[in-house]
Order: sequence, then C-alpha cells, then structure tokens
Amino acid sequence: MPQKIRYAVVGLGHIAQVAMLPAFKNAKNSELSALVSGDPQKLKRLGRKYGVEAQYTYDQFEACLASGEIDAVYLALPNSMHREYTERAAALGVHVLCEKPMGLDSSECEAMIRSTVRNGVKLMVAYRLHFQRPNLKAIEVAQSGKLGDLRVFNSTFSMQVKDQENIRLKKKLGGGTLFDIGIYCINASRSLFESEPIEVMAIAANNGQARFSEVDEMTGAIMRFPEDRLATFTSSFGAADEGFYEIVGTKGKLKLEKAYEYASGSTLAVTVGENTTKTHFKKRDQFGSELVYFSDCILKDNTPQPSGVEGMADVRVIEALLQSAVQSAKTGRAVSLKPFELERRPSMRQEIRRQPVSKPEVIRATAPHT
Repeated sequence: MPQKIRYAVVGLGHIAQVAMLPAFKNAKNSELSALVSGDPQKLKRLGRKYGVEAQYTYDQFEACLASGEIDAVYLALPNSMHREYTERAAALGVHVLCEKPMGLDSSECEAMIRSTVRNGVKLMVAYRLHFQRPNLKAIEVAQSGKLGDLRVFNSTFSMQVKDQENIRLKKKLGGGTLFDIGIYCINASRSLFESEPIEVMAIAANNGQARFSEVDEMTGAIMRFPEDRLATFTSSFGAADEGFYEIVGTKGKLKLEKAYEYASGSTLAVTVGENTTKTHFKKRDQFGSELVYFSDCILKDNTPQPSGVEGMADVRVIEALLQSAVQSAKTGRAVSLKPFELERRPSMRQEIRRQPVSKPEVIRATAPHT
C-alpha cells in the first residue's frame, strides 16, 4: 500500500474550495492528485494554485478513475449525483468519501453500499463533526448521566440562501433545507440520544418568494425516540444565520452554540442545578480531520465510521419527514419508522485535531448564505 492516499476532488464548488482543497496540507497521509469539474476556468486556476496537473471534465471521469493517479474520490457534487458517481468510482476500484446527504432516498443509499461492498472499496459519508471535540464532548456529557434521563432535544439551523440559481434551491438537484442543513439536526439528535427515531412529523413553510418556488423556505420537525424522548428542530434558508442545539434531561441541560459551523469555534454550556460551566473550543480544520481518518482506514483496511449505514440512517428520516410534510397538510398524522440499528456511534475516541486553514480566494463559487 502507498504511504499516502491520492485523491481526486470531484466538484469544485464553494465547500470544496474554501474547506477541502486547503485541508490537504493538514492531512499528511493524503495527497491532492486530481481535480474534476465542468468549469475549465476553475480547473485551470485551482490546478495552478494547488499544483495539480491532472485535470478532468465530468465527461472524463472514467479516465480519471482509470488513470492510476488516484486511490479515492471526494464527492462534492449536487446531492442528485452522489449515487451515480459513487457507483462509477466503485466499479473501477476507487474508494469514496461522499458529502452528505448520502443519497436522495434509502434505495439510493442501499445501492451505494452494495456497489462499494461488491467492488471491495471503502465508503465513508463526510460527517466532519464526528471527529470534532465540541460535538463529541456534548455526546459524552449527555451519555454520562450527569444530565439525568435525557428527555428533550431542540435545534435551529438557518441561513439566507439568496442566489436563486444556488443548487440548494433546485429540487431536481436534491435541494431543500432538510437535505442540506436539517440533516445536521437529525444526526445530532440521533448521536446525543444514541438511538433512532420511531415516529416523525413535519410541516414545511414558504413565504412565497421566487427563490423558494421549488423547495421549502423552512421546515419544522418533531421526532419521537424510544423511551418517549422528543426531538424538535427547524431548518431554514430564509432566516438569519443560526446553528445551535440543546438537550435537556431530568437533572440538567447542555447547549452547543455554533454547533454545525466549520469556519469558527463553538461554545458548550452545561448546566446542572444552578451551576453552569462554559467551555470554548477553538476553530479546527474539520475537513483535514476527515481526510486523515478516511485515508487511515484505507491504509489499514479498517471499516470507516461514519459508514454508508450512518448516511442511510439520516436519509430514511428525511424521507419520512418529507412524506409527513405532505401528509400533515391533509391528515395531520405522523409517519412511523421501522426499527433501525447501528453497530457504532460517535464517541470521544474519534476526535482528530488539525489547525484551521486560512480562507482561500474563491473562484466562480458563491457561499450558500450569499
């Protein structure tokens, strides 16, 4: 096996440019070896900036996979393309680090898992927060018993997505708040409760602005977990920037501010009785940590966690919430979910620390909140 895993970054939008491409300098077991994009200007300028000569269009993806220049791909494509490009990479023996959501429904996720297993390659879904201390610490506190019996989870994740051409606002590309940011709230609740929801309800809202002609402006959700625990969250593309979660038990509570952010630090407040302890966590390179972990899994032939099963666990909840959003307007009934089990969940032993990267100049890509 090589000492470094060679990656092709597929899709050169905002997240790839500001977060993943700079992260390679913090991942000594990973090498940026190829770029894939449909934009010649991005390929030329980013290739020059990062010293990457292997540049491919989407039509040349198979040539990239078969070139012998890469071992893995990082997929930063529109959600609707995740399954296709995962299966194409797996068919040629290339490992896959896929951005979330993994797919648009459970059947897509199952197909992606089957394809990677059949071809003997690793598949990991890019849950960067599974390696970061603030979130792992919150899980540790929640599961320690310090807060008593956990009863309530609540979260808001919102931003202003103003560009009407943004892929997040395009239904056929897998847009909408649940797939893009609501998934963070779902994953956090599942991780903190360390269980899977058994029933969900959702209501979608839309203020009628043209930018929300294809997707929801915001969605409010309620999820029932075993032991009658409740989780609620709101995801929105039409409100000011916010991103926190809180969990309340019978003896105390915790709240993580900037819980889903990668461009700043975060603050965890834990209250038991009348005593509150606040801990500030500095900004870290979350994408570098992902690369370090996934490359290590490939080099040591370990099964990545978060796996495709973790990715599917969130998508099945989103499926049910989307069904409920339609159904609630007619009947007001909740949607039940079949039992679902995971072998492992996030814990502090997964933490990986990397110093933050400096924000680079962005080439023909806009942030989602502009």
